[in-house]
Amino acid sequence: MQPIYLALLFIAIIAIGEIISIKSRARIPTLLVVVATVFVLLQTGILPEEYIAASTFVAVGGVLVPVLIVHLGTMIPLKTMFKQYQAVLITLIGLAFSVIGVIVIVTLLFDYATAVAGAGPITGGIIAYIVTADGLREAGLTAIIAIPITVFTIQNFFGMPLTSIFLARYAKKIREDEAATNGAEEVAQEATENEKSYVLPKEWMQSHFVIIFLLFAGGALAVFLGQFTGINASLWALAIGVAAAALRFLPERSMEKANSSGITMIALIFVVINSLIGVTWNQIVASLLPVMVIMIVGIAGLMLGAIIGAKLFKWDRNKSIPVVLTALYGFPGDYLIVEEISRSEGRTEAERQRIMDELMAPMLIGGFTSVTVGSVAIASILISTL
Repeated sequence: MQPIYLALLFIAIIAIGEIISIKSRARIPTLLVVVATVFVLLQTGILPEEYIAASTFVAVGGVLVPVLIVHLGTMIPLKTMFKQYQAVLITLIGLAFSVIGVIVIVTLLFDYATAVAGAGPITGGIIAYIVTADGLREAGLTAIIAIPITVFTIQNFFGMPLTSIFLARYAKKIREDEAATNGAEEVAQEATENEKSYVLPKEWMQSHFVIIFLLFAGGALAVFLGQFTGINASLWALAIGVAAAALRFLPERSMEKANSSGITMIALIFVVINSLIGVTWNQIVASLLPVMVIMIVGIAGLMLGAIIGAKLFKWDRNKSIPVVLTALYGFPGDYLIVEEISRSEGRTEAERQRIMDELMAPMLIGGFTSVTVGSVAIASILISTL
């Protein structure tokens, strides 16, 4: 079959998943629909395994992984992180408790490899999953590769309802607080590219091709440094992205500036789809017990860290817990939940705006800190210990 037909088939599944996600307001994530659909088609023999590689997108996705991680490093302006440092630190405390809890308890109950398989995905998104799955495959641990994919696809169902409960409680307090801080404005200002000069001529940086070249150069450098130093290339790519944006070698949100994020995400989803090859029903069933332990311990660790962080920084725990729980779903789930809570809990337009202003900034920064940065670092470090 022609690659264009195969690519169309898989992209249709992705599009259907996206529509379902939109209709459910991100409660049913796109990747859950895609992974479940493709897995069933593979297991029933309707979809031959060779069709995935024949679409040619898998190879493209593999090349784009370090490039996307460089882009992720450009997504969080350092100025924003400094302004929202409390949200950043509370999120990092939650991640630390979650990872330590999973590593210690899951290792005692099962083994260390099982703990590593779940620790990365429970703290973040697609890149953490890809780093973990690739690392398990390279280490020859294909028997437990169902663990990260299962954790990754179901964590939304735990994270979003819990977040809604705590945010609703906090929103009731915000309604009565006329002095609530306006943090959304900061995010909006930082989300817009500032007018500082770049290291390269400004007209060059208006070219999509130049930005894409710089992203690929950063990805290639990360791979080289990974091979040269033995430190995971994902960590180098993340550091290169952060540094390049801070030093003005790259614009903030580089891939979006180059209008390339959509096709890149599709290629990465093909990498996820490809990881389903060889995974069986028996492996999924066998993974359910460790996955449930990982979910319970991991989420408990996130919440415990959030409570401790709230005490340290004098936050309300009903605010700190949702900020840390963004690790389970990230953007756009964090944005959609805040929007929904403000609409349902605000009795007037002024109250709805006050709720949005108070919650939007820390929630977005919490999600970026965990899903974009923290989980990639955690997965990269842990997988290198196998």
